[in-house]
Amino acid sequence: MIREAIILAGGLGTRLRSVVQELPKCMAPVAGRPFISYVTDYFLQEGIERFIFALGYKSEYFEEFLHNHLPAGSYRLSIEGEPLGTGGAIRLACESVEDRHVMVLNGDTFFRVSPKELSAFHEEQAAQCTLCLKPMEDFDRYGVVELDKDHRVTHFREKQYYASGLINGGVYALDSVRFLEEGLPEKFSFEKDYLERFYQSRRMSGLVQNGYFIDIGIPTDYEKAQQDFANTNRQL
Repeated sequence: MIREAIILAGGLGTRLRSVVQELPKCMAPVAGRPFISYVTDYFLQEGIERFIFALGYKSEYFEEFLHNHLPAGSYRLSIEGEPLGTGGAIRLACESVEDRHVMVLNGDTFFRVSPKELSAFHEEQAAQCTLCLKPMEDFDRYGVVELDKDHRVTHFREKQYYASGLINGGVYALDSVRFLEEGLPEKFSFEKDYLERFYQSRRMSGLVQNGYFIDIGIPTDYEKAQQDFANTNRQL
């Protein structure tokens, strides 16, 4: 089973500036705690043992939180000197992974997926990258991912209104060795320059997971997260 996860936590959070002015996006307070604490708590509980935090913007805000919140030795920092894009941040962090296969998570998104199920599926598919996909209805904020009968990614559809579809939930299983062998540039978008560029020539698979999903990237969903997490006993 995959036991290591890269967390992308260097986002500027420009769309949240009206409600969270000083903090990196995933450190925004939600029901009295940094949002990212819900992400790390869940995945620790589900068997992830080590985190690599891909940091950039205001990385100093994470140091005290990580020291106080996570077990000693359970995390490392991968700090970019300048913005590298999501792909560049993952590429830099992959140089620090201990195992070949690693999970990749967005620090501003909580998607309740099963690492055990993802690991087994990723291995069974012999995939270079496995995307966790969330079924959604009546939406226009996200693009759609389409799969064939063998669960292989066949299309990435642009953002527009969809009555229903599978969205990219921002949780991946990644073969870090093959990813580093791609010869990608220092700065690039994981979504556009890796996933959408290579899905036809690499084995990229999709695992549908229907657990709780929230992306706090815009104020309305940030407020929804406040309500959803207000009752800490609630099973999300």
